[in-house]
Amino acid sequence: MLLPISFADVLHARDVVRNYLVPTPLRHYRLLDEAVGAGMHILVKHENHQPTCSFKVRNGIAAVSALSPEQRARGIVAATRGNHGQGLAWAGQLLNVQVTVCVPHGNSSEKNAAIRALGARLVEVGRDYDDAILHADQLVQQHGLTLVHSSNNADILAGAGTLTLEIIEQAGRIDALVVPLGGGSQAVGAITVLRELAPHVQIYAVQAANASAQYDGLRAGSMVEKAVLPTLADGLATRTSYELTFEAMFHGLTACITVTEEEIAEAMRVTMRTTHNLLEGAAGAAFAGLWKLRDELAHKTVAVVLSGSNIDQSVLRRVLDNEV
Repeated sequence: MLLPISFADVLHARDVVRNYLVPTPLRHYRLLDEAVGAGMHILVKHENHQPTCSFKVRNGIAAVSALSPEQRARGIVAATRGNHGQGLAWAGQLLNVQVTVCVPHGNSSEKNAAIRALGARLVEVGRDYDDAILHADQLVQQHGLTLVHSSNNADILAGAGTLTLEIIEQAGRIDALVVPLGGGSQAVGAITVLRELAPHVQIYAVQAANASAQYDGLRAGSMVEKAVLPTLADGLATRTSYELTFEAMFHGLTACITVTEEEIAEAMRVTMRTTHNLLEGAAGAAFAGLWKLRDELAHKTVAVVLSGSNIDQSVLRRVLDNEV
């Protein structure tokens, strides 16, 4: 299996990232084990404790640090539903690089505000994430900005790989890892690290059924494009697969599964009750996957990534009021 990044790339990214970020906790919650059942021993990787409340800040630091002096001077542009943009904006503010972030119309107002608060220029355009990417490409052509894609970028993938590297260093041995699946940076980072350090570990990616292009493509064996329906997991809402991550996931994942909106919402409620941590819909998808994989992962030690906690108050109210 040919991977788009090497283990050495992840080690280099770790050396960069740890200059700015401390390792996030890996914690065990007995009440969560009991709620999921099947004798599973669950370890929660708390990326919600990052400065931007999401793992994407790792990716941002790795990518912005890798820019040439000329690229830093011209500035960068990206498309996002929120967390990728916040990660780049945080890194750009830290390293004095101007960041332009494209988001679709109707994007989370709270995530938009967070991006602006970090000094980035925000552009609202198009109906979804993929439209925002097209506009970002136009800005590259018009203004000479450097595009930093959330998945099709080797430095981004290496940054994401530092997450799994920390898990292995903290846990010692695990049997399986469950990650949410949007563009695939977490999944490919995990595949790269685990192939080197712990090839026995099973890797499961979880996607929202309302945004299942990656799942459908992996089942078909080729990239597909599919319309996105409204989902709590807006951070996973892409309508296509991506060249840099698809083949690695096709060959490297143990399985990819989908979860419904109701399953995501219930997983969010139970996880918040048993861990007292806030989580957004994308993270909720990964936790919903624990229930879906319960029989397959019975009596195993399973790490799951709480990838972020950036959820709007109005959405959180709907979830807690059982309106989803």
